[in-house]
Amino acid sequence: MNRPTLVISLDFELHWGRFDKAPLQACEAYYQTTRRIVPHLLAMFEKYKVEVTWATVGMLMADGPEEWLKYSPEIKPNYKNSNLSAYNWFKATKATKDALFAPELVKAILETPGQELASHTFSHYYTMENGQENLAFPADLMAAQKIAYEKFGKKLSSLVFPRNQFNAEAIQVASELGFTSVRTNPVDWFWKTPEKGELLKKIWRTSDAIFSLGKKTSYQLGEKKIYEPILIPASRFLRPFQAKLGRLNQMKVNRIIEEINTAAINNEVYHIWWHPHNHGNFPEESLREVEQILKHFAYCREKYNMQSKSMDSLSQALVPVQ
Repeated sequence: MNRPTLVISLDFELHWGRFDKAPLQACEAYYQTTRRIVPHLLAMFEKYKVEVTWATVGMLMADGPEEWLKYSPEIKPNYKNSNLSAYNWFKATKATKDALFAPELVKAILETPGQELASHTFSHYYTMENGQENLAFPADLMAAQKIAYEKFGKKLSSLVFPRNQFNAEAIQVASELGFTSVRTNPVDWFWKTPEKGELLKKIWRTSDAIFSLGKKTSYQLGEKKIYEPILIPASRFLRPFQAKLGRLNQMKVNRIIEEINTAAINNEVYHIWWHPHNHGNFPEESLREVEQILKHFAYCREKYNMQSKSMDSLSQALVPVQ
């Protein structure tokens, strides 16, 4: 890249990304707040002229249960741990629209300049869990492409793997189905094999948001090869605001600002990500944190000619090599 670049990707999933971790009934107010937050985020991104990739679970694009069923693939993941299946969970659950379906928010995303609709798979699919069949993952991605195209006229070009689980085979499947950019994990040891849920790695990942425990987070992007998706590593997860953390919240934001500054000075890429629902508990404080980050990006754009790119526009800007 000939200019420093900020990439932002958001994992937009509502309860499809958390159904195995938290009871739906306890989270309904949380998702109602999330739905109110999304238009505020879009307005902020437009204000600061920031491109953002919204990696969206395909199930979320449906109007409700009937359309969910219509677009669900025939071949479904057969996880050894059946509690990980969105299909099993949904069939046994009294669903509420606010927590699961948001096609009107997808429409708002597409109507906002610079926003990219991308894939977070159809069913929040876990590519590294035991028991899945070889054909289930491509079937899932095809379902995601189908609902996006038939409902919103969009072909999805970028992919973010749920819970950051992937391997070379999963990336190859995505490539064969037309995805041209993929978010990958930071290079640090504590971001490897997240599917194992190792406590020590979780502690290090959390601590690294405030204290420098890992390697440099900004980078020069690798070459784009013909017929292969460009891999865009994440630099930093913007962790949710928590009142109990006090000054540590601002320390977390300061660390991101410093890292953006480093990327701008060194003509590098910096890729930040989070979930819109991360703002569900402390929306005002969370939005202030996001605006602090965007204000600093605006400063770096003015001083260092830093640019904002979605994952897809970054991929398109690169000239492929043989």
